[in-house]
Amino acid sequence: MDITFKNVEHRYQARTPFEKLALYDVNLSVKKESYVSIIGHTGSGKSTILQHLNGLLKPTEGSIQIGDHVIEAGKKQKNLKEVRRLVGIVFQFPEHQLFEETVEKDIAFGPMNFGVNETDAYERARKSLQLVGLPESILQKSPFDLSGGQMRRVAIAGVLAMGPEVLVLDEPTAGLDPKGRKEMMDLFYRLKEERNLTIILVTHSMEDAAKYADEMIVMHKGTIAMRGTPREIFSQGEKLTSYGLDLPETVKFQQKLKDKGLAFEEIPLTLDEAVMQIKALMKEEDHL
Repeated sequence: MDITFKNVEHRYQARTPFEKLALYDVNLSVKKESYVSIIGHTGSGKSTILQHLNGLLKPTEGSIQIGDHVIEAGKKQKNLKEVRRLVGIVFQFPEHQLFEETVEKDIAFGPMNFGVNETDAYERARKSLQLVGLPESILQKSPFDLSGGQMRRVAIAGVLAMGPEVLVLDEPTAGLDPKGRKEMMDLFYRLKEERNLTIILVTHSMEDAAKYADEMIVMHKGTIAMRGTPREIFSQGEKLTSYGLDLPETVKFQQKLKDKGLAFEEIPLTLDEAVMQIKALMKEEDHL
């Protein structure tokens, strides 16, 4: 399912004294089964775009096509419920949205709200729990008796149980330690591969954007400032810095080596890539 933004603008509290332009001239397309990361400084428009992806916000100008569904400024929208089933959003700290008395009921709530019968919803709950790496033995437990990491996975299972084709991740590793962050990001990547999902990641982590995304979008002051592959984006370090953004540690390391006269063949986006290129440089030195 492709997603296309055409000339999208969004104004908060439009036509009031408190009107604020949050997005303007946003044109982008997200292809089916791609992995796109959206980065930008606080206030750049990332979260506003995110909320347009399943109709939580509607454009004040332009249109958004989500599969066969079109959300157009100034027109009454139909079938937004189906859009919200197709596009699942995992917000920051999703565990704060848990509320049912058992894990099973919490995961099944979404599907049942979308018309799935109780038996099928509970079966979805069981399968979704497996997808996020948790045992069936916790289905009858209270979600509030689980660890923080388990609660987050239960909340994600609740989104997956609705059968989305697109998964939107809003800072999904917020508050996690490095090990937990890696486990969570690896989980999303595995789900993408196994379920052929489209992933849209909104993040402040340059490392996550570099490692996992096929394509990056840089937001600045309400519009798209840059777009390209991670390697293309991070090769323009000065431009990113001018937008108040940082670089992955591997890119910073490469720049320091370059200042000392050691040039990599291409910018390393991960630690493994940096190690491989350093080994290659050492072999070249040995042959001289």
